[in-house]
Amino acid sequence: MKQVKIKDKIVPAVIQGCMRIGEMSVREVQELIDKQLELGIHFWDHADIYGGGNCERIFGDALKDMPGMREKLIIQSKCGIRPGEYTEYDFSKEHIVKSVEGSLKRLHTDHLDYLLLHRPDLLMEPEEVAEAFDWLQKQGKVLYFGVSNHTPGQIELLKTCVKQPIEINQLQFSLAHTLLLDAPAYLNTTDSHGINRDAGVLDYCRCNKITIQCYSPFQYGVFEGTFLGNPHYGQLNEVLKRLAEKYDTTVNGIATAWILRHPADMQVVVGTTNIKRTPGIAEGADIRLTREEWYELYGAAGNKLP
Repeated sequence: MKQVKIKDKIVPAVIQGCMRIGEMSVREVQELIDKQLELGIHFWDHADIYGGGNCERIFGDALKDMPGMREKLIIQSKCGIRPGEYTEYDFSKEHIVKSVEGSLKRLHTDHLDYLLLHRPDLLMEPEEVAEAFDWLQKQGKVLYFGVSNHTPGQIELLKTCVKQPIEINQLQFSLAHTLLLDAPAYLNTTDSHGINRDAGVLDYCRCNKITIQCYSPFQYGVFEGTFLGNPHYGQLNEVLKRLAEKYDTTVNGIATAWILRHPADMQVVVGTTNIKRTPGIAEGADIRLTREEWYELYGAAGNKLP
């Protein structure tokens, strides 16, 4: 398994996302943990809202019956989204601390390795976030911190008060969702691809040593579905299949390799819980596509360059 750095910490390039484990049994989750560990995947991504907390609860019940397993895993969770009649975002100290304590209880652990602020709170007061982070770190309940779906400006605002390094920014990125790349390529043109929808976050994270975790690596849109095997992405799937045959892996593996070929040293968060698919994904992490293959895939996905 390819390894990358988050600051000075060596971690696997592939992360197992937990949004879809809510309908699994405890035994099935235990089997998934064992299988992923064999592949070198020991980084697990949660959020307090996944399954209304049920995903963390099932994972915690699985860990409870696996003595010594917690010490082998890196566990992160996210907080800040308050679903209800209409969605709210809440980065108040009270909510952050309460969310973390709830996650720890459900996960049957005394600490999170990483805590991410999920989606930006438009009413964020960085002073309150700083107080929450300080308290959680002092209590040993969270070791390291990051964000998800945050712009450079929002991170800079946090940094005016938060002492801890912002080590992660979790962002959507895939062959069919390339907004992190598109606008910078069209600087100083009138093409619509040059419309700034990314706020320069990719280059900002690289300059500030913030690791990008790419979620929905096989998806297009937000919840529309996968591009793999999708007839609307016929050309892309043809290239994926050809390269999968060349490298003796799966199309999932090539889609993973495409993301990890980028020099930003990203991580890929995979949501599948199908243990038949994960070996190919793990293989893909170790494949280094050529520059020509990387650009061919980018173009086959419907992207163009000036």
